[in-house]
Amino acid sequence: MNIFLIYGGKSAEHDVSILSAHSILKEIYYDYYTVQPVYITREGDWIAGEMIHSAENLLTKEEMVLELGTEAKAFDLMQLKAPDSIAFPVLHGPNGEDGTIQGMLEMMSVPYVGAGVLTSACGMDKAVSKKLFNAAGIPQVPYISIRKADWRVNKEESMGACEDALVYPMFVKPANLGSSIGISKATTPSELEKAIQFAFEYDRHIVVEQGIDARELEVAVLGNEDINTSVPGELVKEQSFYDYKAKYLNNEVTLEIPANVTPEVKKQLRKYAADAFLAIEGNGLSRVDFFLTKDGKIYINEINTFPGFTQFSMYPRLWEKTGLAYGDLIEELIQLGLQRHEEKNSYAARERE
Repeated sequence: MNIFLIYGGKSAEHDVSILSAHSILKEIYYDYYTVQPVYITREGDWIAGEMIHSAENLLTKEEMVLELGTEAKAFDLMQLKAPDSIAFPVLHGPNGEDGTIQGMLEMMSVPYVGAGVLTSACGMDKAVSKKLFNAAGIPQVPYISIRKADWRVNKEESMGACEDALVYPMFVKPANLGSSIGISKATTPSELEKAIQFAFEYDRHIVVEQGIDARELEVAVLGNEDINTSVPGELVKEQSFYDYKAKYLNNEVTLEIPANVTPEVKKQLRKYAADAFLAIEGNGLSRVDFFLTKDGKIYINEINTFPGFTQFSMYPRLWEKTGLAYGDLIEELIQLGLQRHEEKNSYAARERE
């Protein structure tokens, strides 16, 4: 079977996507698969590299950034429909993790790895996913969502809504980005205004959350109908907030796996992770992030439908500590994607009868 490994993309998480794809490339079982690298430039152009048949002719991280030339050509999307193939979109953020590329693959009837259209769209939008978590009864910290149009019309009203419902410090986040991009911590009104302005540079809808003194814990989820959860892991940090560069490029965050928590907290974290996965109609994979306060209260932070797969990333390391090796994890994700595709085709066949 051939894997179309799609990475890069137009989002601000372009660089993390390349790192994730390179890590996955090294762990694919080449006894069973060939890999077609497909790089999406920051401008949205699709470029195909040479086919990879074994671990002996892998690309380096630098070579993953393909340029048109003798060894790389413009990629024809119709190649995705080749028999015995599956698409593996290793794309984080908008145009990759938000249901857009998933919708294109669905329209082309191409099997693919990862969450479906609805799951991706709901998981990507923090404002939407928070509403779904509320409906599922999963505890969350207080928050306010603000639309850019409302901010333009009346900044004072939006600021007032935040300060009436929340106390400092507050964290301001674009609704549709991950990897700490566009996120700021505000401890004063002037910082809050700047943080909101900054977040609106990345999205037209933002979320302002109540800051709390808590540990940050994460649980990996895997499956379609059969939902599996990993042991919890913890992000151990020397300061309260790390940005995108510190987390992914400089590796300044330590991961403690499994997290040092009581059996009761571990059980509740895994239950809430499964509940969150169900709340967004999850399939394939997700990483669910939580806060744990000193008095033992658990709050969901967010869900990521295609979390980082770099050598520093929590998701594959959580599964490794749970008993599923990196290569086996990739294989399981491929099989889940094929399973979902076959099931959807069977429904479509019945509709045509």
